[in-house]
Amino acid sequence: MHSHSHDHAANGTRAFAFITLINLAYTAIEAGYGFATNSLALLSDALHNLGDVLGLGLAWGAAVLAKRAPTDRHTYGWRRATLLSPLANALLLVAFSGALAWEAIRRFNAPPEIPALPVMVVAALGIVVNLGAAWFVRDGHAQDLNRRGAFLHLVADAAVSLAAVLAGVGMWWLGWAWLDPAIALLIGVVVAVGAFGLLRESFNAAMDAVPRGIDQAQVAAFLAQQPGVTAVHHLHIWSLGAGEIAMTAHLVRPDDADHDAFIDRLNHELDHLYGINHPTLQVEHGRACEHDRHDRAPHGEHSHEH
Repeated sequence: MHSHSHDHAANGTRAFAFITLINLAYTAIEAGYGFATNSLALLSDALHNLGDVLGLGLAWGAAVLAKRAPTDRHTYGWRRATLLSPLANALLLVAFSGALAWEAIRRFNAPPEIPALPVMVVAALGIVVNLGAAWFVRDGHAQDLNRRGAFLHLVADAAVSLAAVLAGVGMWWLGWAWLDPAIALLIGVVVAVGAFGLLRESFNAAMDAVPRGIDQAQVAAFLAQQPGVTAVHHLHIWSLGAGEIAMTAHLVRPDDADHDAFIDRLNHELDHLYGINHPTLQVEHGRACEHDRHDRAPHGEHSHEH
């Protein structure tokens, strides 16, 4: 089991390395053709892809850092790099989308004539490259924020490339030169919407928010229902990194003769039911503790801070 997880991590790192290099090569080709044909649609898509290459590079680096063993100073290792990477990625994409939109609006007044065939061919190549790269990181993207960021970028890139192909068809068939800046503006909007969603989620993760898909009240109720538990407090749930969720809780349990068996069973059930695989449970025999008072104070309607 242990070796399997290492193999999975190694495969994930290799996948990031491969798709980063493939996307970098394609971005260079697309930018070259964009400058050669003066196509803002191709240049904006290339800029979009460059943002993704930087993002994928960050994700690749984060995946490598996450494998580093814990130290006396970094007791959880470097897993948190997989939370900071999508945050940096999202900030880059927001900046790029603003630049794209500005240039597209500026061009609407006098859209230049663009040779449509190169736009269609290069953009069609982008669909193949991005869907192929997305296929490489498809495994585990639902649980791993780092992988989901990369996966969503690649699928969005394929859709954007499809829009550029359609713009090329419109320019070639109907002579609509305005389609070039229009598609560039659309790309800017697509990038901004996706980036803001990723920015919000990665910021929440970096700020130790309860991970998406976990209801803290439901976990608290589950803990309170355990045999012998009379109170639950000091409950915190947060993400350590890719696929790893930590939790701390104090359980008031006056009679805990089965202490070790109780803790082991609860650890297993928390992992099985909620994916919480790093729980730390403190069992207390008394009615409350100092933490309970501090935890409830900010939330209680009539509480007072001194």
